Amino acid sequence: MSDVLLSFRGRQIREADVAFLRDIIARNPGLSRRGLSVKVCEAWNWVQPNGKPRDMVCRGLMLALHRAGHIQLPDKRSSPPNNAITHRRVSSADVYDTTPLEGTLASLGPLEIRLVRRAAGEGLFAQLLSLHHYLGYSRPVGEHLKYLVLAQGRPIACLGWSSAPLQLDLRDQFIGAPKKVYRHNLHLIAYNTRYLILPWVKVPHLASHLLGRIIRRISDDWQALYNHPVHLLESFVDTERFRGTCYRAANWRCLGRSAGLGTKSRSNKQVCPIKELWVYPLGRHFRERLLDVP
Repeated sequence: MSDVLLSFRGRQIREADVAFLRDIIARNPGLSRRGLSVKVCEAWNWVQPNGKPRDMVCRGLMLALHRAGHIQLPDKRSSPPNNAITHRRVSSADVYDTTPLEGTLASLGPLEIRLVRRAAGEGLFAQLLSLHHYLGYSRPVGEHLKYLVLAQGRPIACLGWSSAPLQLDLRDQFIGAPKKVYRHNLHLIAYNTRYLILPWVKVPHLASHLLGRIIRRISDDWQALYNHPVHLLESFVDTERFRGTCYRAANWRCLGRSAGLGTKSRSNKQVCPIKELWVYPLGRHFRERLLDVP
């Protein structure tokens, strides 16, 4: 009979693992919960693709075992703020020109695509999404990139990318394998979480042009920041609001529509807008890269 007590983020926790955790807690009575999670990551070699410890994931695992009564964690030393609120906070306003900008792509002049992750312009990026994107702004967690696009020194677009959703049946069908086969390589997929052309910018073909520019550089940018490339891009398009025209024009492929059930639904009733899943493979061998076993 299996002695698996818990499956957490793809890791199966057995009786021997729980015994190890109890021992490390007993031998380090002065450590905080964070300090314990760092030690566990070191012992298990539990690291992200960029080599950093999976500290927060480990803390989540230990908290789940604590709540289930398998281990006894030390008391919390502090109560961090609510991340759902904190991640939506936007810094004080930057001043920018909202004069209508119309014409052709050529009339915009050279476009500057600025990577603002941990760099100048990140606050403006957040502010623009907060004010002008229908989903607002939420600070991403995990691996992510933020692009701010400027023309004539003025912001005209924002594109946000993050780690891929864990479970997408349409993606499984496209790759040709169930999620469990390539889950260890999900970090090689980038998800377009936000795309905003600012409302005062009316330039035909700009959206698809920017997608094409990002496609040519995003894997190198990911490599530079996280020490690994990406091999597949994906994005959801809300069919009640958009038609996916810019993705189609940039040669993305529509895999189909969601059922609108959401990731946490326990029924077969639609609770979310119907969305189309669009993908763009970065290279002919993307499937082999995603299915590769390290």
